[in-house]
Amino acid sequence: MPHGHSYPLGSTVVDGGVNFSLYSRNATGVDLLLFDEPDAPPSGRVPIDPVDGRTYHYWHTWVPDVRPGQLYAYRVHGPNDPGRGLRFDPDKVLLDPYGRAVVVPPGYDRAAAGVPGDNARTAMKSVVVDPTAYDWEGDHPLQHPSARTIVYEMHVAGFTRHPSSGVPESRRGTYAGLVEKIPYLVELGVTAVELLPVFHFDRHDCPAGLVNYWGYAPVSFFAPCPGYSSRRDPLGPVDEFRDMVKALHRAGIEVILDVVFNHTAEGNESGPFLTFRGIDNPSYYLLEAGGRYANYSGCGNTVNANHPVVRRMIVDSLVYWVQEMHVDGFRFDLASILARDDTGAPVPNPPVLWDIESDPALAGTKLLAEAWDAAGLYQVGSFVGDAWKEWNGRFRDDVRDFFRGAPGSVRSIADRLVGSAQIFGHEQREAEQSVNFVSCHDGFTLNDVVSYNDKHNEANGEDNRDGASDNRSWNCGVEGPSDDPAVEALRTRQVKNLFTVTLLSLGLPMFVMGDEVRRTQLGNNNAYCQDNETSWFDWTLLDRHADVLRFVRLLDARRALRSLEAEEEGLSLTELLARADKAWHGVRLNQPDWGDDSHSLALTAELESEDMVMHLILNAYWEPLDFELPVLSGRSWRRWIDTGLASPDDIVPWQLAPAYDGPTYPAIARSVVVLFTSSVPDAAGPEVADR
Repeated sequence: MPHGHSYPLGSTVVDGGVNFSLYSRNATGVDLLLFDEPDAPPSGRVPIDPVDGRTYHYWHTWVPDVRPGQLYAYRVHGPNDPGRGLRFDPDKVLLDPYGRAVVVPPGYDRAAAGVPGDNARTAMKSVVVDPTAYDWEGDHPLQHPSARTIVYEMHVAGFTRHPSSGVPESRRGTYAGLVEKIPYLVELGVTAVELLPVFHFDRHDCPAGLVNYWGYAPVSFFAPCPGYSSRRDPLGPVDEFRDMVKALHRAGIEVILDVVFNHTAEGNESGPFLTFRGIDNPSYYLLEAGGRYANYSGCGNTVNANHPVVRRMIVDSLVYWVQEMHVDGFRFDLASILARDDTGAPVPNPPVLWDIESDPALAGTKLLAEAWDAAGLYQVGSFVGDAWKEWNGRFRDDVRDFFRGAPGSVRSIADRLVGSAQIFGHEQREAEQSVNFVSCHDGFTLNDVVSYNDKHNEANGEDNRDGASDNRSWNCGVEGPSDDPAVEALRTRQVKNLFTVTLLSLGLPMFVMGDEVRRTQLGNNNAYCQDNETSWFDWTLLDRHADVLRFVRLLDARRALRSLEAEEEGLSLTELLARADKAWHGVRLNQPDWGDDSHSLALTAELESEDMVMHLILNAYWEPLDFELPVLSGRSWRRWIDTGLASPDDIVPWQLAPAYDGPTYPAIARSVVVLFTSSVPDAAGPEVADR
């Protein structure tokens, strides 16, 4: 088979050699290049026969004696006619869109890929991978129920890169380094990690003098980022990533990948030739009149996601990461772009989104959508499909508004607490359709939500113009760090308030790396280019904010039923809440104040079949308030949470919650209280009659 086969795309180890296949509708010629070193000129060139080596628009060849680990790339010939969208440049060395691994030469030069001339020595190269050459030792995706899922959004490198991590320097900021910190994640109580982009990306796609830290600049949808590997051999990143997934699964933690199918690092008309642009530009990108790139992503270009071949590539990528890399789910960055057709118009039934949802290999895989894009398309509550869960940006905004005392926020937070039915209720789906969060990688950390009124992004080099200006934050009276004990106490209380509402509201909760120890970015709400201590996890914070960490651990444990042996087979807390009869109150029973000037609310949830009643008090007012309590027959309330109390009384293990007797409960200013009663035997000790 000297000319190989058109399927499968990419490089495939077969019959004592490797089959190579590449799609290009408009190319007039394709050369396969083989390399011995990442920064060396080609050691071999295989022109693909335009007759026998071409099946329709698929260019293919078979090369004997090539083995896994071989470096390769393409040169693609064709017309250079930008007005028609054709941008072929046979001097440029291009990555295989289906390449399973990538190497980056020490002298990688993004600029050289965008100007005339040969860039073979400074271009990235693909690597031949045999996906079957790995022992998974019986591992498989975990498929935790969404009702018992807590997502921890994190950056692979930033998690352990700080010297205080205690990880050996050779493994800091790597997949292997993350493995060393799995015991921390287990103790924290999260059930899934959502990794910021690990598809290989271009770190140089950023302002001069900085680096792209977040990774939202993909160049390969199949290859794990080699910069996150402690291994330097070409195949090392693939196996090290798998080792990480396997270790996380053994600890009961799912792996969700943040995936970027809406744009690439090739930018706009002046961007570099890295892969798709030089292979078949009009197939892979949405183009406007005159061959200009449509820019619904805000990053210079937009992937033509509903082109049949690109659709297939996206689904093939997801299936590969599930079947061969064993990931458990995906969060789709700017997912609404995938709902646009080849003219950029939103369509009611986008083919690629239905392809993803209906693919049998992806059944049971968690699918999370950021259901908006940079051009104003906002689909939270109306995103297509039946299995997708949606980042609920209104949850973030409304919860922040309530706790900063914004007028008119009490009505909105009530809906957010019970699953955002005003947004999602018409679809009559599970509450976990709403992904509830108050902070994420994009924006203020939770500490900065309560420490800054304004963004401080000067370090990004854009005169503080970048990043959102509408942060709905409140600095508790002082902008930035404070040594005032009263300010610090209030900030800690506000952080606990925000965590409590996020973890107890109906929906799928998520929080970002370091929020549990009040990690700060010093007011930078767009730290995409800050690969430094601004973004890294500072492990000394575990001691400095031990009370917040303890609070989150106990909250997580009850939410997900982790480490609660007596109730492992029972319902999680939010499962109980979802089924309960609910009643709203203000400071007086059954008299909620829904007015614009109201800053307090209480909720009683009773599940008779489980013999359980729960009472939630939210006081965002700037003065203490006494809340009337429902009268119980023959039992006492138990106090689980009161963020107004100092640690360790702010939260106690569920089964050790002390009894509380009294007709009212005094909630101090800006605090959250959770009381409950159930048939659990009283192991709490003396009653608390007053405070």
